[in-house]
Amino acid sequence: MKYEPHSYQKYAIEYVETHHISALLIDMGLGKTSITLTAINDLMFDSFEVRKVLVIAPLRVAKNTWCDEIKKWEHLKNLKYSVAVGTETERIAALNADADIYIINRENIQWLVEKSGVPFDFDMLVIDELSSFKNHQTKRFKSLMKVRPKVKRIVGLTGTPSSNGLMDLFAEFKILDMGERLGRFIGQYRNKYFKPDKMSGQVVYSYKPLPYAEQAIYEKISDITVSMKANEYLNMPELVVSNYEARLSDKERKHYDEMKKNLVLELADGEITASNAASLSNKLCQMSNGAIYDDKQNIIEIHSRKLDALEDIIESMNGKPLLVAYWYKHDFERIEKRLKSLHIPFSKLDTDTSIERWNNGEIPIALIHPASAGHGLNLQSGGSTLVWFGLTWSLELYQQTNARLYRQGQKSTVVIQHIIAKGTIDEQILKALQRKDKTQSDLIDAVKADLGGFLK
Repeated sequence: MKYEPHSYQKYAIEYVETHHISALLIDMGLGKTSITLTAINDLMFDSFEVRKVLVIAPLRVAKNTWCDEIKKWEHLKNLKYSVAVGTETERIAALNADADIYIINRENIQWLVEKSGVPFDFDMLVIDELSSFKNHQTKRFKSLMKVRPKVKRIVGLTGTPSSNGLMDLFAEFKILDMGERLGRFIGQYRNKYFKPDKMSGQVVYSYKPLPYAEQAIYEKISDITVSMKANEYLNMPELVVSNYEARLSDKERKHYDEMKKNLVLELADGEITASNAASLSNKLCQMSNGAIYDDKQNIIEIHSRKLDALEDIIESMNGKPLLVAYWYKHDFERIEKRLKSLHIPFSKLDTDTSIERWNNGEIPIALIHPASAGHGLNLQSGGSTLVWFGLTWSLELYQQTNARLYRQGQKSTVVIQHIIAKGTIDEQILKALQRKDKTQSDLIDAVKADLGGFLK
């Protein structure tokens, strides 16, 4: 297929080619893979500035998306690629193959750097989903930092740069510029731009930005960063977001409130404890959804309010396809049980075959976990309505899951519906996602691309 880039894509391609370090905060659906591959192709065969490229990506994207894009576009036909996933033997063979671009999943970065024995002689590095490196304490981050000085060109790609707030940006940009803009140490970054928020004695649990922090941080990274929002450059479908309230009974509400107040809930079927705030949050999320694991990992059902709500939503769909996002294993099991009792056909989207069947219109109800629904999956051909049975605290997973349907090429109005258990932690999660979204939107707005002469 002939590649005819839009004006914004031309701008981004030239940006990568003219910047040795670049962060492309490109929204889902804007073609960040084809943009990057075109720039690589030009740098490799026109200006001869690059000879060997390493692409780090989520597993499914590493296996499929990058090689599919190379095969798709006529102008990339000279690019030779090798996908280093699978067993250790398969990975080593792929890394030793004759290629221009080597593609590896992010989970194997530590292995590549420290155990593979393969020389790290790449002169260009592409990190697909830069947000995967937002934690400076992870092994993948530390391993990549060891070899980062060897790489003369680097590109970071993501649509969700600060999914949990501005603190995420430290590690992401340290990978890119080795600490030149936001500092070499997290302590420096925190002291300069943040102040303690939630504390217990001398222990700080969270930080919040100082009044000037956002603007100052954006200015620091603006010379290597370009951002683009899909709704500004694409003909995106109409989006409708709504909440479906589920109400707990007085007895169910009493159980929920006891857990919240005492951290211990005694039930006839067992005892559930929450030793800290994170565990409590997890338990309350489970209860909001209708079931909970006890201390022996047995499932105790609390209520069926969300299952009833889901049944109502399915009935209102009148046979139209519905995508359902769930979080806990017991959510899936209870949804599965309810759908079977109603004789409603459904399938879990966890294989290439099930995804193909969904896109072909063969699955009326599809169940998907946000962690497996992420980067690179295209589901808009199968339907246009997504229901969140249980929410996630992760803005990145939330946005990426929504973007499976809300993307260019979607021919119908997209409906995102949250089943919210009224008066529960569901309401706090939804507010938190909205607050984080504002922070991320502020970042993207601040470093938005000035297309200038590239606008048609």
